[in-house]
Amino acid sequence: MTDSDGDGAARRDAPPGDAPSHSAATAVLLAGAAALGGFLFGYDSSVINGAVGAIEDEFGLSDFAVGFVVSSALLGCAAGAWFAGPLADRIGRVRVMLIAAILFTVSSLGSALAFGAADLTFWRVVGGLAIGAASVIAPAYIAEIAPAELRGRLGSLQQMAIVLGIFAALVVDYVIAESSDGGASGEFPWGGTAWRWMFASELVPAVFYGVIAMTIPESPRYLVKRHETERARDVLARLMTRSEVDAKIRQIGRSISADRPVRLRDLRGRTFGLLAVVWVGILLSVFQQFVGINVIFYYSSSLWQAVGYTESDAMFTSVVNSVVNVVFTLVAIALIDRIGRRPLLLAGAAGMTLSLGTLAVCFSTATVVDGEPALGDVAGPIALVAANVFVASFAATWGPVVWVMLGEMFNNFIRAAALAVATAAQWIANWIITTTFPELSSVSLVLAYGLYTFFAALAFWFTWRVVPETKGRELEDMDKLTMRARS
Repeated sequence: MTDSDGDGAARRDAPPGDAPSHSAATAVLLAGAAALGGFLFGYDSSVINGAVGAIEDEFGLSDFAVGFVVSSALLGCAAGAWFAGPLADRIGRVRVMLIAAILFTVSSLGSALAFGAADLTFWRVVGGLAIGAASVIAPAYIAEIAPAELRGRLGSLQQMAIVLGIFAALVVDYVIAESSDGGASGEFPWGGTAWRWMFASELVPAVFYGVIAMTIPESPRYLVKRHETERARDVLARLMTRSEVDAKIRQIGRSISADRPVRLRDLRGRTFGLLAVVWVGILLSVFQQFVGINVIFYYSSSLWQAVGYTESDAMFTSVVNSVVNVVFTLVAIALIDRIGRRPLLLAGAAGMTLSLGTLAVCFSTATVVDGEPALGDVAGPIALVAANVFVASFAATWGPVVWVMLGEMFNNFIRAAALAVATAAQWIANWIITTTFPELSSVSLVLAYGLYTFFAALAFWFTWRVVPETKGRELEDMDKLTMRARS
């Protein structure tokens, strides 16, 4: 294939008559292919979960150093997200996906072969660049190829892919640890320490992502912006009836108000220096992370061991959390285009506030046994249930809904740049939470989970007061979106 973005395939596949009856199926397949970046996002983020203790022991790291190594990928995520939007406007969405696939591959190999905390941190940052780029490009691409009536469900495929990636990483970590003599620190049957094989396992999905990215067409909205109207028409012909294509091309053209690459200064507005809609995107991103969801997926094995579980039981509990994550993401996909974005966000924030508050109370009852904290016979099961209710509340609401809204709430002209800013803010928030958790938990788990409870309650208030509903709107109509605080 000579066209790396796959548009040659789009031209060959488009039939001469009316649009294919399988246009909705085509949209699903293209969205699913783009969402593979989300799978690697989840996989790369969580594969370190099972390796944290082994890395701490092998390299003799302090609590702060452990937090920094684990969170170092998030610094790369912020940078990758920041630059991915402008880069995607220059070279296209699909080429950025290919760059991300290469970075995932390099990071996996480097992390598996790391000889110290410093170079492991470097390779994790490289992986973070890939995650950040994928986290911007997938929702943008999906929103730009999805029909309005399917956009919520197709946009949710990004979060579905993320949680499947988290699940796959935790299962692989568990299997590798159980197959080794001595858990994650032990010798793997194929040679080498088990935790290194956890990182090496990412090679398979990384290569697959690169192959898939070479087969999908470029975003029609990007092509119109580049004045490649015929290529955009060929792509759209796969997604709608022929009679609708020309009208859609004109509609996209009208919505792209400037004939130049978008710049970050185009996001400036009268609300503290930025457009109000950009602030909403930033704060949705920040609250999604400040509730502490990634503490569960980065540190859950260490967390449960800290309150008395064995390594094997703690890793199995992490897998159970991930199964809950997958199941309730399916619930979100079923509901998001039926009941809307705001009701899900409000329900999720309420559920997270209650479950996180319950966890804080349970951890306050932990007693010290042989120098180690332990939950009692009552508090232990309640904490497990609360942790899974928290994951379920997030997975059915804030996990997928925020990604869907970030992909759809910005108008065509600023979408990539605004997504870059909002997603970079998300990764910085993630980095703050991930870096501070080891220190916070060493002081008090009650303090840590009390803070996450506060932010969940604040997220409810923010949604109620400010967040608009985007259900059913065409992307070309997002200029008319009104923030609720102004209504």
